[in-house]
Amino acid sequence: MGQPTPARKDMDWWRSAVIYQVYVRSFADGDGDGTGDLAGVRARLPYLAELGVDALWFNPWYLSPMKDGGYDVADYRAIDPAFGTLAEAEKLIAEARELGLRTIVDIVPNHVSDQHAWFQAALAAGPGSPERELFHFRRGRGADGELPPNTWPSQFAGSTEPVWTRLPDGDWYLHLFTPEQPDLNWAHPAVRQEHEDILRFWFERGVAGVRIDSAALLAKDPALPDFVEGRDPNPLVDRDELHDIYRSWRAVADDHDGIFVGEVWLPDAERFARYLRPDELHTAFNFSFLSCPWDAARLRTSIDTTLAEHAPVGAPATWVLCNHDVTRTVTRYGRTDTGFDFSTKAFGTPTDLALGTRRARAAALLSLALPGAVYVYQGEELGLPEAEIPVDRIQDPMYFRSGGADPGRDGCRVPLPWVAEAPYAGFGSRDEPWLPQPADWATYAADLQDRDPGSMLALYREAIRLRPVFGDGPLTWLPAPQGVLAFTRADGVSCVVNLAATPFDLPPHSRVLIASGPLDDQGRLPKDTAAWLRA
Repeated sequence: MGQPTPARKDMDWWRSAVIYQVYVRSFADGDGDGTGDLAGVRARLPYLAELGVDALWFNPWYLSPMKDGGYDVADYRAIDPAFGTLAEAEKLIAEARELGLRTIVDIVPNHVSDQHAWFQAALAAGPGSPERELFHFRRGRGADGELPPNTWPSQFAGSTEPVWTRLPDGDWYLHLFTPEQPDLNWAHPAVRQEHEDILRFWFERGVAGVRIDSAALLAKDPALPDFVEGRDPNPLVDRDELHDIYRSWRAVADDHDGIFVGEVWLPDAERFARYLRPDELHTAFNFSFLSCPWDAARLRTSIDTTLAEHAPVGAPATWVLCNHDVTRTVTRYGRTDTGFDFSTKAFGTPTDLALGTRRARAAALLSLALPGAVYVYQGEELGLPEAEIPVDRIQDPMYFRSGGADPGRDGCRVPLPWVAEAPYAGFGSRDEPWLPQPADWATYAADLQDRDPGSMLALYREAIRLRPVFGDGPLTWLPAPQGVLAFTRADGVSCVVNLAATPFDLPPHSRVLIASGPLDDQGRLPKDTAAWLRA
């Protein structure tokens, strides 16, 4: 097989892209009101271009009451005024493209805001109306309908809150997340048509791709049976009807040379791969790697399993260390439990940030050396730790719906530090940020790291610049002692990561292309350190 033509390779950019996740509310504040906005992003586009990433994924920037960080969408065709205007979004998409940065937007198809025009019309229309058929309205159980229609669980981890809310007229409506996020009825043709129109709306404005939130939840068993753990098929997750929906979406994307990435949390590898068939989604997030502890054997298993899952359908894997929903990498890797579990996120959990930073630097080189696409959550390139938010400032509904058992996700959403000497570390100029920044936040500022060749920012920039040396080839494991990961993907270039307790003698090489930390005085790779080598 010959080399791909430049045009073909450009169309397949998503197969090996580095994609930067922008949580607009916390990225950069252009107007000084304490909330990040599109003006702030536009001003920082040169920074993102210099970082070397290929695309930007934006969390929802649509009109929203912000009951769940924008994942409660009131209007998909309008930008929330806190962020800017539709015209600004169009300028941002165009300006980013001029710098070689593609744009991926976030679609939330499982539910809308309770302020969405459809739901407001359904409330006004009353029981039995056509407007209510767009959602899941039901009469309750019990003598007077006082019991919820079924026993489905909330999709917020740790939450024991009900997923049904009763209205004064006696109807109950379904919301797998908060009561302000009513679930749509995807068996209704108008729901399908509306979302295909939304996709066209954004593709026509120049976006290159769409990230699909909670992609395995849309379809529900129309009988709404009770949930029974282990019963197959599941009445609310991974229903077979979903695949017809995504085949229709794929036709829309293909018409616009667009791509999809799905948020698909599924333990069954075969069922996961179905979403990545050639006529469905292009890619899906890899949660196995994100949640894997800092353990060589388990990381290797996660990598092998991920590649094996994707191989039958020819889809590229994705690799991600952190996102807007999970504990930041530096903090997670600095704890005794380095995996990811909501039960281990409690305030006050002992954390060794120096250790976590060493491991996060090594993990960055590991993830960027793997075959497929890599996602970088904003602030990871600065080595930001998780912030502990004062209880009276917490905004995440996950905290409230768990009765405080889960600290929520605000700790990874704290506004970024840009300029050490500026107010609020350069995030904004006038008002206090919507979430408080820790006292030492300015020490992580991008302007300081820009001048430090040993900084996390410098490491990410150089690694992303060098990443093409690995080529497009498959991963081949190299012989290595227990606790060491070593593999090659192209003739003469390898990645070595030492998770063992003792330094590792590097295999024969002509040059260390990049290392996450210095070698020891005998030229060995220390513990919790990674290097890329040319043979």
